[in-house]
Amino acid sequence: MDIFHYEFMQNALMAGLLASIACGIIGTLVVVNRIVFISGGIAHAAYGGVGLAFFLGFAPLLGVVGFSVAIAIIIALVSLGNKQRADTIIGVLWAVGMALGIMLADLTPGYKVDLMTYLFGSILAVPREDLLLMLFLNVAILGTVVLFYKDFLAMSYDEEFAGLMGVPTRALYIALLIMIALCVVIIIRVVGMILIIAFFTIAPYMAEGQSRSLYSMMLLSILYNCVFALAGLWLSFRFNLTSGATIILVGAAFFFLSLFLRKFAKMLKVGS
Repeated sequence: MDIFHYEFMQNALMAGLLASIACGIIGTLVVVNRIVFISGGIAHAAYGGVGLAFFLGFAPLLGVVGFSVAIAIIIALVSLGNKQRADTIIGVLWAVGMALGIMLADLTPGYKVDLMTYLFGSILAVPREDLLLMLFLNVAILGTVVLFYKDFLAMSYDEEFAGLMGVPTRALYIALLIMIALCVVIIIRVVGMILIIAFFTIAPYMAEGQSRSLYSMMLLSILYNCVFALAGLWLSFRFNLTSGATIILVGAAFFFLSLFLRKFAKMLKVGS
């Protein structure tokens, strides 16, 4: 516990916990609604916001907020209008966002090492100002999900039936994609854009088989993400490893262990 006497480790711990909460909630909705590819498209296209922020000279996280929300709205409108071709549009936006970010970074004079932290994460370098933004976005996401929990539950269970019962599924879908974009802002400094999908999906997938409700699945996903973040943070500090990659590898180890235990439990059940 001595490592948490350092201010940068305290900031990293808070960032990991805040990211765990956001991803536990939104990741659950991503998994149950089968929109992992869409979340990946938003996450990677958001790099265009990083390049734009560096090019224009303002805070990168603000650029990520604006760009990722805009991409989320575009993807929502496209996928609602033509779901059969949505994957093609998402793939194009994914590539265009990344390419735009790289091009703007090339056009920006000066030292650009900070750009890599948004690709692979740098949880040990999260400042207090970013923590305040992450806290604000967490409150906004949590408040929205709590307020419309029953509607999200109905949409996740059966979107078509929920629409017939008067649930505003189109508005909720757009809101969900916007919250995914905000969640990207929260976790981008923790694990980076390249690894965001894993942080969205590993814990919810593990929690799905152990939960009887959407609510319990969210809580269990948050718990798993906290374990991954804390263990990965300690290992990265102890062995001088890249923090974001270490957190994801810890999660992956738990993921494959859970798959093995599930299969082993089924074999025992069949054998008995």
